Amino acid sequence: MEFEYGITDIKDSLKRCKRKGFGLATARFFLFLFMIASLIIGLSDKPVFILAFLISSILFVYLIIQYNTNKDWIDFFSQLIEMEKEREKRKSRNLKDLDSGSEYIDKLHPYSNDLDLFGVHSLFQLINHTVSKSGKSLLAEWMKCNINPDKAKEKAEAIEELRPNKSFLASFEAHGRAFMKNEKPKTKFYAWLKQNEKWNAIYYLPLLIGPIGGILIIFAAVFELIAPAWVGAWIIAGLFFLSMIFHNLQQASSIMPNQGDIKTFSKWASQIAAMRFEGDYLNHLQKPFKNQDYDASAILNSLEQKSFMLQNRFNLMYLIFNMLFWIDFFLFWRTVKWKMRFAKHLAEWEGYFDVWQSLVSLAAFSNEENLNCQVDWTSEKILETKNLVHPLLNPKDAVGNDFTLAEKTKIVLLTGSNMSGKTTFMRTVGINLVLANLGLCPFASAFRTGSFQLFTSMRNTDNLGESVSSFYAELARIKQLLTMAENGEQVLFLLDEILKGTNTVDRIMGSESLIRQLANSNCKGIISTHDIELSQLENTLDYLENKSFHSEIADNEIHFDYKIKEGPCPSFNAHKLMELMGIKFSE
Repeated sequence: MEFEYGITDIKDSLKRCKRKGFGLATARFFLFLFMIASLIIGLSDKPVFILAFLISSILFVYLIIQYNTNKDWIDFFSQLIEMEKEREKRKSRNLKDLDSGSEYIDKLHPYSNDLDLFGVHSLFQLINHTVSKSGKSLLAEWMKCNINPDKAKEKAEAIEELRPNKSFLASFEAHGRAFMKNEKPKTKFYAWLKQNEKWNAIYYLPLLIGPIGGILIIFAAVFELIAPAWVGAWIIAGLFFLSMIFHNLQQASSIMPNQGDIKTFSKWASQIAAMRFEGDYLNHLQKPFKNQDYDASAILNSLEQKSFMLQNRFNLMYLIFNMLFWIDFFLFWRTVKWKMRFAKHLAEWEGYFDVWQSLVSLAAFSNEENLNCQVDWTSEKILETKNLVHPLLNPKDAVGNDFTLAEKTKIVLLTGSNMSGKTTFMRTVGINLVLANLGLCPFASAFRTGSFQLFTSMRNTDNLGESVSSFYAELARIKQLLTMAENGEQVLFLLDEILKGTNTVDRIMGSESLIRQLANSNCKGIISTHDIELSQLENTLDYLENKSFHSEIADNEIHFDYKIKEGPCPSFNAHKLMELMGIKFSE
C-alpha cells in the first residue's frame, strides 16, 4: 500500500484497512483454537497432531505479521485524518487543544515570554509538528536562539526545498504520530549500547543443539519412536541451558526503546534515504541515512524485530517454541552481533531525526499558511516591512501595517489610545523577526532587516514569592538591556509602556534619560508610552521619530483602525473608556 498526498483517499483507505483487519483477526482467532486443540490431542492421544500444531503455528505467525502491518496502516491513516483536523484548527487560530509547549516558558529570556512563543495561544502551537520529546525541545531551542542570519538562510533554503514534497512531509509526521505514542527515555539504552556484550563460546553448543534436538525429539515422538515423556525431559534440559542467558536478555528487554519508537526511526530513515535533494544542508542531513556502507533503515528494522522478540519473550507462542527449540540463544546471538556492528550509529541518528522533525514542522507550517515573503537580510541597521501582520491573529481579522526603522533612527516613540494596537504591533514586529530567524517567511509582503539581537520588556509582573514588585521587575529588565548595550551588542528592543509603575514626573524624566542613554549604543527600537510629553523630544533629538495609533469616538462607541500613523497621537480615550465602564465624572 502507498500514500500520495492529495491523491490517496484517506478515509476510504482507512475503511478498507479496518475491514481487512477484521478478517485477519477472525482468521487468527479460529486458527488459534485449532492450534490449542491440536496440541492437546497431540500430547494426550495422537502425537501426529503435534506436527499439525507446528504447521498451524507458522501460519499463525504469518497472520500476526499481516495483522500488525495492516494495523500500522490503520494508525497511519487515522493520524492523517487527525492532522487534517488540527490543520483546520490552526487555520482558524483555535489552538487551545494543541500542545502549548508551556514547559519552555522562560521569563528571563530576552523575548520569548513577551512574544507568546510558548503557552496558550502561542506560536509554538501554530508551528509545532514534532512528535518526539527531543524533537520538540530542539524546535523550542531554535525559537529561542539568538538571531543568526547565516543559519536562518540555511534553514530557509532547506524549508523551501522541502515544501513541494507534501507527501514526504505528511508521511513523516503521520508515521511519528502513529507509532511514537508512549515514548520511552533512551538514556539507559544508549548506555547499554556502549557496554561490551559477552558472548561465551560455550553458547554455540545450545545454539546448535536446541533447534536440531527439538526437531528430532518432536519427530521421534510424532512417529512414536520414543515415549512422549522424553519431550518433557527435553524441555527441562532446555530450562537449565536457557537460564545461562536469561539475565542478559532480561536486561536488554528492560532498557530497549519502545517498539513504536524504533519503528518510527526505521520509517523515517527509509523516507529520508529515498529523497533527492539539491541543497547542501539537506544533503548533509541525509548523508547518515544514505550511506554506501550500510542501510540505516534495514539496521533499524532489524533492531525493531529484535526489540519485538525481546519484549514478547513471555508470550505464550514464544514460550512454547523457546522451550522446544531454545531460540533465546539465537536471539541473544543476533542481538550481540547487531550491537557490535551498529550500536555506535543510534545516538547520532536520533540527533539527526530531531533536526528533520524541526525542519518538517517549519515546512508544513509554511505550506499551511501559504507563506511567500522572503527575508532580505542586510548589513544595514534597518528594519523595513510592508503589510506586516501578527501570525496568531485570525487572518480574517488581522490588519497589516507598513513600518520603517531607518538607519539614522534610533528610537521610534509609539503613542496611542488604549486598545488601539500599540502592544500588538510591537509583538507583531518581534514575532516576525523570530519567524525570520527560523528560516520562515514573515507574515508580510516585504521584510528587510539588519542583524539584530531581539530584546523585549512588556510583561513585567510582581512576584510575591520573591518579594518583587512589577516596577522593580521592569527595572531589572531594563538593566538587562543596558548591560547588552554596554557590551556593544546590536539590539532591536521593544519596550511597552515604559516605567509605568511610577509617578508621571519620575516616569517622564526616567524615560528621557533612558532614551538618550540607548541612543549612544548600538541599540535601536520602539518604545510605547502614554506620556505624550515625551513626543516633544522629536524637536530636539534627530534620531527619534513619533508614530502612533488612533481611535475615534462616535455614537458613544470607540472605533479603531489599528493602522500605524506618522506623528504623536492627537487624542486619548481613557476618559471615555472609564465612562463606558460606569465611572461617573463630576462636572
